[in-house]
Amino acid sequence: MKTELIKRAGEVISSKANYVGGGMEGYVVLSLIDENGYPTASTLTIARADGINWLTFATSPDSNKALRIENCNRASVCIASSEYNITLVGTVEIVRDLAVRKDSWCEPMGPNMWSGPEDPNFCLLRFKTERYNLFFASDDAEVVGTI
Repeated sequence: MKTELIKRAGEVISSKANYVGGGMEGYVVLSLIDENGYPTASTLTIARADGINWLTFATSPDSNKALRIENCNRASVCIASSEYNITLVGTVEIVRDLAVRKDSWCEPMGPNMWSGPEDPNFCLLRFKTERYNLFFASDDAEVVGTI
């Protein structure tokens, strides 16, 4: 059961990556710790993902998210609907490497936000999962674990 739910969670995440979700269906919540030690939550679209192992998000290096990560890299991602709740806990890093930015670039990211992966105002956040809590209503099943 555990392996099956991890696989299904990965499929849900993949269905939201690459800006394919459209509207709020494509968004997930990233929670970070702010400069005063309080949790903050932002909605983002997943740029790329490897199942529940890691996810990347596009942002600007001077965004509140990037600035918060500079102070504390602990984070949580929540992906939820009436059918499932996928909560991942781990760390997040700012990725400025051009090759990785090019690999994660999706056309919907530009031209309104950035001119391309070379844009100095574009960076990625890479979230790496350390532990997870997965619930699927159809099975009334929940699994908790670590990676």
